[in-house]
Amino acid sequence: MWRNGGGYTRELLAWPSIENWDLRISVADVEADGPFSVFEGVERWLVLIAGQGIALRLDGGERHLAPGDPPLRFDGASAPDCRLLAGATRDLNLMVRRGHGVMRPVQPGRPWDEQLAMRGVFTATPGRWTGDGESRSLPAMTLFWMEHSNVRDSAGWTFHRDGRADSHQAPTDAWWLGFTSDQSSQIDS
Repeated sequence: MWRNGGGYTRELLAWPSIENWDLRISVADVEADGPFSVFEGVERWLVLIAGQGIALRLDGGERHLAPGDPPLRFDGASAPDCRLLAGATRDLNLMVRRGHGVMRPVQPGRPWDEQLAMRGVFTATPGRWTGDGESRSLPAMTLFWMEHSNVRDSAGWTFHRDGRADSHQAPTDAWWLGFTSDQSSQIDS
């Protein structure tokens, strides 16, 4: 539970450690209006995966986010005020300190092949991930992560919704997540 009582966060990944992370991926359930936590020196990405939407006050203006919108990237030091538009929401968060990160919605039928030292997929719907010469069935609300993936996989990574999944279940099937630490001198080959 957050200190302000407005929700709670489930940490999915902290690298290299929970105490001193450069990369953090989490899912947060927001149950009440209130300010975000301050994260000095952190670049953040946020995408709504459930609920009707939120309004964030950033840089003197208000930005509305709803499921299906592209990820919002912002400075973690800004600690925007958050207002729920119609009840509780769930969001996916990517936070990066001392490195380069990305969060992108999966585009059905289009492979993802950005060159990053670490990468993964977070699923909103059940489906099949294929990449690096492998294929895996993934349930909904799963983070599948590789720290030393073959970033030069010529076919790229793909994710396809399970044919039995409800087509109205989520506006976006999954998101690609990636990270390269500033401490990496080169990408593993």
